[in-house]
Amino acid sequence: MSSLSARLLVSVSVLLLLFFGVTIFVLETAFREAGEQAQEDILDGHLMALLAAAEPAEEGRLGMPPDLFEPRFGNIGSGLYAEIRDAEGAIVWRSRSALGLEIPVGTVPEDGNHLFLEEALEDETPLLTLALAVQWEFPDGELRPFVFKVAESLDSFNAQLGRFRGQLFGWFALVALIMLLSISVLMRRLLQPLRRIETEIGEIEEGRRAALSDYFPSELKGVARNMNLLIESERARSDRYRLTLDNLAHSLKTPLAALRALLDDRGNGEFVVRSNEQINRMDEIVRYQLRKPAASAAGTLVLAPIEVGREIQRLVTGLHKVYRDKNPRIDVDIDSKVRFRGDTGDFLELAGNLLDNACKWCDSRVAIAISSLAGSNKGEGGLVLTVIDDGPGIPAEAADALLQRGTRLDESTPGHGIGLAIVRDIANSYGGTLTITRSQALGGAEITVAIPPNRS
Repeated sequence: MSSLSARLLVSVSVLLLLFFGVTIFVLETAFREAGEQAQEDILDGHLMALLAAAEPAEEGRLGMPPDLFEPRFGNIGSGLYAEIRDAEGAIVWRSRSALGLEIPVGTVPEDGNHLFLEEALEDETPLLTLALAVQWEFPDGELRPFVFKVAESLDSFNAQLGRFRGQLFGWFALVALIMLLSISVLMRRLLQPLRRIETEIGEIEEGRRAALSDYFPSELKGVARNMNLLIESERARSDRYRLTLDNLAHSLKTPLAALRALLDDRGNGEFVVRSNEQINRMDEIVRYQLRKPAASAAGTLVLAPIEVGREIQRLVTGLHKVYRDKNPRIDVDIDSKVRFRGDTGDFLELAGNLLDNACKWCDSRVAIAISSLAGSNKGEGGLVLTVIDDGPGIPAEAADALLQRGTRLDESTPGHGIGLAIVRDIANSYGGTLTITRSQALGGAEITVAIPPNRS
């Protein structure tokens, strides 16, 4: 999960679930205990009323008036039941509401003690029962033991508890949703500075901003300050490298020019021609090797997008002038949305070497196509550059050798043999690849460079 907001929301959601779960459990437990205590108090009141209503009858039995104080005792299946048993467990009296039911005997309490139990009828209906054992004194002075027992069905209480639980879940779910929405809005506002940093870094990468702004909270000012220092340091280092290596390149050009002049003074023989060719090759290699560390945009912090169509058009125009005698037809097919994220010089070196080689070896036609690399979005810099020609092509066994600096297939053709090596090195510096095949369309060489998108 890459989003900080998503992580915070998930973390808060888990905490809310745990907190509300514990709260619901505690409230439900408290409600159940309070309800059970109320039920016990009500049963105790019914039991005391039965004791008050009981009267001695014939043959040492107890009797009850036909109409009791609680009408539910007289309604069949009302859920409130009562009975009296003697010392042997025989039923002395049973309420009309218990007709057809067998109230469980359960545990008999000691004389004078109350005993609350949760029991069940034969059909598994849960009951809360209260039993009281007494010694009843009859008019003749004889004491006889009896057990008074009242019971009430818990179906109504459990249904009420279920409704209460459902209401708890509903209300707490609503509260949790409101809290999550509120936290989401709050986090969106709190994380705005981070989003602004992301936006400004993107603008820096695109070359539309030089540094991060200063309007950040105190917690992020250090990050912005250090980022600006890093950007400035990188730019200064790059400038120093370019300046130093440019000075070095100019220093090397003078001895090479002097050496060429000395050779020219000796005449125009084959030795001079070959020597000048090698001097030119040395000049090209030195210039490339000195330029490579400073101009490699893949190692810099800021990668600005380049409109490849405009740069390619400039290259094509220049090549028509260079090869005006051959006058090759150069077809261009470029996706207008493609951008190269990197150094302009790197792109010109890459595309220029491929087009120059194609024009040098073609018979009459060259084609260049640039499209977005599969899976990359606009602005990320991923592209595929393909150059083909109708020349003799490159043998498969010679393709690897051509990627080595100084290797040439035809020594009679002008050149230094480092063009494809330069292209390969530049492509590698951006994490890309170079492949050499034979073109199915024109029959000559087909060279493809794939540059992956920059996602920094």
